[in-house]
Formats: sequence, structure tokens, C-alpha cells
Amino acid sequence: AANKGHADAQCGLAECYSFGRGMPHDNDEVARLYRRAAEQGHATGHFNLGQCLDHGVGVPQDDHEAARLFRLAAEQGDAFAQNS
Repeated sequence: AANKGHADAQCGLAECYSFGRGMPHDNDEVARLYRRAAEQGHATGHFNLGQCLDHGVGVPQDDHEAARLFRLAAEQGDAFAQNS
């Protein structure tokens, strides 16, 4: 499903790569999958890609872009982003 563009599946698969659940840990793949979800306007994708950018996980650190993504996620009702 993630390969077919389902944003929820992309976020779920990114989490598996992040924690090494059923596959090797791979930060580059984590950031790539969250970016794909975010590009579809997915709130969790926005927030988690923001986390990657904020901490330099799989992508170069970019505080400004991270803040922009956190705002987008918060505007979409993401509870984690609203409390960050």
C-alpha cells in the first residue's frame, strides 16, 4: 500500500524502518517515506518529516522547514504538533 501512494501506509512503514521492526533500521528511508506522505498533505507526514528535519534524521537539519511543517500539521489538527 505504501508503494501505491497511501499516506497512512507510508507513515506506518516509515515507523517500521525507524524502529527496525521487521526490517533494518534506515533513517534515509524513514525521511523519504514521511516526505512522500507529507507531499500528499498528510498531517502525520508533515509532523514526522518535521521531526526528521529538526533532528537531522535521514535529511540535513533544517529548523525553518521543520517549523513550517509543524505549523502545517498543527493546522490540520495533529495533536503532537499542536503541543510542540
